[in-house]
Amino acid sequence: MRVHVVSDVHGRADALKTAGEGADALICLGDLLLFIDYSDYSQGIFPGLFGAAKARELVELRSAHRFDEARTMSADLWARLGGDPRVHIEAAVARQYAELFAAMPTPAYVTYGNVDIPRQWDDHLRPGQRVLDGERVELDGWTFGFVGGGLRTTYRTPNELDDDVFDAKVAAVAGVDVLCSHIPPAVPDLLYDTVARRSERGSDALLALIEATQPKYALFGHVHQPLQSRIRIGRTECINVGHFRATGRPFVLQW
Repeated sequence: MRVHVVSDVHGRADALKTAGEGADALICLGDLLLFIDYSDYSQGIFPGLFGAAKARELVELRSAHRFDEARTMSADLWARLGGDPRVHIEAAVARQYAELFAAMPTPAYVTYGNVDIPRQWDDHLRPGQRVLDGERVELDGWTFGFVGGGLRTTYRTPNELDDDVFDAKVAAVAGVDVLCSHIPPAVPDLLYDTVARRSERGSDALLALIEATQPKYALFGHVHQPLQSRIRIGRTECINVGHFRATGRPFVLQW
């Protein structure tokens, strides 16, 4: 069995089309949407509405941890568009999701990232694309468990969850062979982004489950340039499958 795994697609529909070539199935660990590309301010939903200069300004404010100013600036821009900002956001999101799910090969097993908007997925899923969150599936004798979304942070991305909600999903997939999540377990070297020069938030519940049940693999994304992309916890290989938007290459899991 050969499975290709991707995470942090962030709008790369072009690469997603070929991500399943040579594989029996594709696994996607979320963050399909692109709001702003921090390396190209002209790309994404925000610059599509407000331009690259405003996107740069927003990124600079957030990078300096001036979150209140960033929110004020963003709110002012949305107000200038007129009407309900959610209408503009949801229309742009729908356009991205339509392109991404049309490009996604099948069969595919998909869970949500922290920037995704789960309630919009049902409108775009195709036959052979299955969403799993706090659920498991068996592939050729191995059991895969899926935990989507992220935990609450100062960034307030769309799909951040309270700890108890996230932890309940982790508990629901105890005992799997492969633990698949969007965010990493709470291990500092897996959480530090060497380019952004900040630590992202990981899950204590994921770490505790790995230590207690020792799955063969724990696969995740979320941190685009981690200090370490692969470590071992007991018998478990913990692997960041990579920033798919940047590389266009899936991680290959074969058994």
